[in-house]
Amino acid sequence: MSPLRIAIVGFGKIARDQHVPAIAATEGAVLAAIASPNASLAGVPHVATLDELLCNGPPVDAVVLCTPPQVRRDLAAMALAAGKHVMLEKPPGATVGEIGPLLTAAAAARRTLFATWHSRFAPVVEPARQLLAGRRITAVRISWKEDVRVWHPGQAWIWQPGGLGVFDPGINALSILTRILPQPLFVTSADLAFPANRDAPIAAKLAISDAVGLPIAADFDFRQTGPQTWNIDFDTDEGPVTLSSGGAKLSVDGELRLEAAKAEYTQLYQRFLKLAAAGESDVDLAPFQLVADAFLLGRRRTVEPFEDSA
Repeated sequence: MSPLRIAIVGFGKIARDQHVPAIAATEGAVLAAIASPNASLAGVPHVATLDELLCNGPPVDAVVLCTPPQVRRDLAAMALAAGKHVMLEKPPGATVGEIGPLLTAAAAARRTLFATWHSRFAPVVEPARQLLAGRRITAVRISWKEDVRVWHPGQAWIWQPGGLGVFDPGINALSILTRILPQPLFVTSADLAFPANRDAPIAAKLAISDAVGLPIAADFDFRQTGPQTWNIDFDTDEGPVTLSSGGAKLSVDGELRLEAAKAEYTQLYQRFLKLAAAGESDVDLAPFQLVADAFLLGRRRTVEPFEDSA
């Protein structure tokens, strides 16, 4: 079987650090082109735009959109119309409403639309889900705090409308939460801290619940320096369960039960190849809907201005 020829559109930090090595490590996938106005990779055909790629570039079977979310809808629609499979980096777009028409277009074109949640593929997420399925969860606490200057240096788009601000990493936690807890979840309140000079929040506190009142508290912050915090704590009827290090460690009753190196993006591409071979799509908007609801319900506070320089 011929390998799936993949083009990366938008060649920033996440594409270079995660997507390129994951494609190289995935049997049946090959990086065939890069479309980016300002960046390229030695040895890989390069064009400036997706339109140029589709008109004059090397042949590709699939397009991976690593652009800022504000422009993904138009690019995804263009790629699907050209008969390409499409992978969307997270979040899948700038709004919840724009994803449904893309899914319809993918079905009409008999092509795959894959809205990715890479943190769901962290090594302890599935073992934690299976463990917690046999326990009664009584409360959940999420603490997801990192340094935006480290992970998104100089990326102005993340502070613009549609860029999500602190929810760009926070949605990773919500993607794990909605995988482990498949029942409908609802944002009941939100406190959003907006820097005086920015259009997206730098911190957020959410109260979430399910239909029977399970208390879930989420604390997101983009101002953490030093050690980074990516933890989800579950109180259960049989003792505490904790996912830490973004899903690389699982502790049960205070003792480390499992620790494994992350290979999230390799698993994303393995999933993408299976979907493309079957002509199926995978689009779960539950994490994105929680973020949208937080913006709808959130009480907005203005905090000190934020500058990229320390």
